[in-house]
Amino acid sequence: MKNSPKIWFITGASKGLGLALAQQVLALGDRVAATSRNLGELHAASERFLPLQVDLMNESSVASAIASTVEVFGSLDVVVNCAGYGQQGTFEALSDSELRRNFDVNLFAPLNVLRHALPQLRAQRSGHVINISSIVGFDGGYAGWGSYVASKFALGGVTEALAAEVQELGIKATVVYPGPVRTGFLSSASLAIAERRIDDYTAAQASLDLHQNTLDGQQAGDPDKIALAIIQAANVSEPPLHLFMGQIAVDLAQQKITQVQQDLNQWKATSLATDFPA
Repeated sequence: MKNSPKIWFITGASKGLGLALAQQVLALGDRVAATSRNLGELHAASERFLPLQVDLMNESSVASAIASTVEVFGSLDVVVNCAGYGQQGTFEALSDSELRRNFDVNLFAPLNVLRHALPQLRAQRSGHVINISSIVGFDGGYAGWGSYVASKFALGGVTEALAAEVQELGIKATVVYPGPVRTGFLSSASLAIAERRIDDYTAAQASLDLHQNTLDGQQAGDPDKIALAIIQAANVSEPPLHLFMGQIAVDLAQQKITQVQQDLNQWKATSLATDFPA
């Protein structure tokens, strides 16, 4: 299935799924340009590895990183937007700055990358953009996680629109929806929790307790296996637009699809009645 070595650009490659993906890609003989806010967090003794210190929310920093990748490796094949973080807190509790920072990192940073990577892919008439969302970006019913849910839904929407936009150019796009992955995502060092707390929202607090005190360190998803599945998708001629990872993600996606179908069926007559007469 794997053809000639590919050149990957991976954001958030110093930890979690981004790190696992960079390691697996290198192990298979491909070349990797890996970004992190801190260059010291990127380690790989290989001429096929290009560590890049990048502020993904800074346009010139992103532009420089893409240019360096093409200059060193000659082209660009796979762009993976993996950097992101979870923001916990009810909508009422979250400040404007907390919401905007979450969207800056989870949505606008990937858009910065796309803005500067797409001209190269367009010139080549080839390439693959892979955006790492989350199952909560498809099935969003999680009290207290609305900011994260919304940012990941938006990333899924970006990917769908992008796929339609670049299809004629020979460029592919995939949105990945992992279930819970056993990384440091839920650790106190990675997870942002709203500064305000409103005790009326018990469901949101219960969800936070579940994720931090029960799920953290026990997630079902294996980052190395997910990385290999992403690589597999990057090496087929017709990759999926939507790629779900893990039993939990598959089950939740199927439940969401069933619920939407039920709503469509139950309210179909009302929905159709809102058009002008034919």
